[in-house]
Amino acid sequence: MPASPSTIVAPPPALASPPSERAGGSDFAPLSRRVKESGLLDRRPAYYARAIALNLAATAAVWAAIAWAGGSWWVVLLGVPLALLSARTAFLGHDAGHRQIARTARGNKWLGLLLGNLLLGMGHGWWSDKHNRHHANPNHVGKDPDVGEGVLAWTEEQAARQRGPLRWLARHQAWLFFPLLTLEGFNLKVGSALFLRGRSRGARLLEGGLLLAHTAAYLGLVFALLSPGKAVVLILVHHALFGVHLGAVFAPNHKGMAMPEPGARWGHLRRQVLTSRNVRGGVVVDWLMGGLNYQIEHHLFPGIPRCSLRRVRPLVMEHCERVGLPYTETGLVESYRQALGHMREVGSELRAEAARR
Repeated sequence: MPASPSTIVAPPPALASPPSERAGGSDFAPLSRRVKESGLLDRRPAYYARAIALNLAATAAVWAAIAWAGGSWWVVLLGVPLALLSARTAFLGHDAGHRQIARTARGNKWLGLLLGNLLLGMGHGWWSDKHNRHHANPNHVGKDPDVGEGVLAWTEEQAARQRGPLRWLARHQAWLFFPLLTLEGFNLKVGSALFLRGRSRGARLLEGGLLLAHTAAYLGLVFALLSPGKAVVLILVHHALFGVHLGAVFAPNHKGMAMPEPGARWGHLRRQVLTSRNVRGGVVVDWLMGGLNYQIEHHLFPGIPRCSLRRVRPLVMEHCERVGLPYTETGLVESYRQALGHMREVGSELRAEAARR
């Protein structure tokens, strides 16, 4: 009998090795065949055409409201819907990067460039490179850039190597995580620009030209509609909330889940399921998280259209139960508790060290 939708089956956060493999990664093959035969992998162009059109119309409506309310400081509150709609654009760019929208790789690439570089100011090439490495080895230190060395520490070893202000930050990173996300909207744009340095001349011209067009249009529009003071505050509100929104979507997906040890060789099914966490919550959570609350299904079938993720979930749950593989699904608040709990645990030795001084 499949696990009920309310079931929470959670592996330990630092699983050293997976359950015994049966014929390597072949446990995934029966599930793959079943999902393919169900038709759930088929493209849904009408769904995406509607989603893109509605998002563009809503974004235009917010800018019209900014023009109408430009004489009042209340206009800066329109940074809230602007951030929400920017996140919707990012989710659509994400889906294009996974070739979920158009039927050809070329079509998806151009959608990614237009949605990411032009409309959002976030480089499609930079995101694709980083995100594809994450999907290939989720939560695998040394292979997944999302758990690499950086401002935050994802393992005790990384925390121990932090120095100076970063060492203090590692001690308190669970409390500082969401405040730090207010910088992520700007960080995404900086990372996109820096990535172009190592690209070919053609890629630099195309992606860089679209990024410059976005920057010129965005700054030109906001400073044309608002006084300099209001324009700066609106930009800060927009990008701060955009960063928090994206970070709040991605944080529950893998943080606090299994992290393969160096040299571990897991089959596709175990590599993707054991490192991922689903988030329950119905249509509201589906919308806010852009379908990425079905993280297990998304990682197993990255090319599946977003609107099919909910429908493929029962098939995945049933298969995981059949092969004896833990399937982790929690509520939204619990997902943050687990993710932040992992970050707090990583910094525990540094806090103990500070207390001994």
